[in-house]
Amino acid sequence: MDHVVDSGSIRSCVLPWLARVLYPLARRVVLPTYFGSVTIEGLENLPQNARSLLFAPTHRSRWDALVVPCAIGRPICPADLHFMVSANEASRGLQGWFIQRMGGFPVDTTNPSIASVRHGIKVLETGKALVIFPEGDIFRDGHLHPLKPGLARMAIQAERSHSGVHIVPIHVEYGSPEVGWRCGVRVMIGRSLPLAQYLDRPAKVAAPTLTQDLADALNQLAQSPTEPLNGSDLPR
Repeated sequence: MDHVVDSGSIRSCVLPWLARVLYPLARRVVLPTYFGSVTIEGLENLPQNARSLLFAPTHRSRWDALVVPCAIGRPICPADLHFMVSANEASRGLQGWFIQRMGGFPVDTTNPSIASVRHGIKVLETGKALVIFPEGDIFRDGHLHPLKPGLARMAIQAERSHSGVHIVPIHVEYGSPEVGWRCGVRVMIGRSLPLAQYLDRPAKVAAPTLTQDLADALNQLAQSPTEPLNGSDLPR
């Protein structure tokens, strides 16, 4: 049976049979073949008591769309992953077919529609996991760019109607900006930000504060001492 989230004008689904094929294929064949090493750090930071998770990774390459779900998707995260994907990417031929059947739903990254935002909230309200790249675009310079404010507003609204939402910061880095053949990749998972702590603040203050806290968490991950990229930590 399809795992579907339907909020009216927008829906997203994960086909179980397709997920059972694609996750092992990517983890055992695609990523180990292309990358010289795949390192995952901080899995112990994933909260065990959260009702819904909103993953917020940095965005350094189109490879992120495969690397991130392989690092945190089933069985690591017990819930289906749903993704906010740019409308252009979600409508591209065969790629769009896979995106739409692996939890992706479209959003205009320059001017998100109310329907896309409401669907993101619906994903969290139904206990699924949501992945949003908070910078809104790919930046290859290795620096954190200003985060889009919509993620914080969406997360706080979801928390008000469905308590137990946590944001999980994720830093993704590659051995080279061009992400060439056999370079290394590291995924660093930070401590989650429980949304309940922001509800007692005025609405005009809560979202900017959360956005800044998330930016601080991502910068802290980027500055953490790390070991050389070596080996593979991908789940099987």
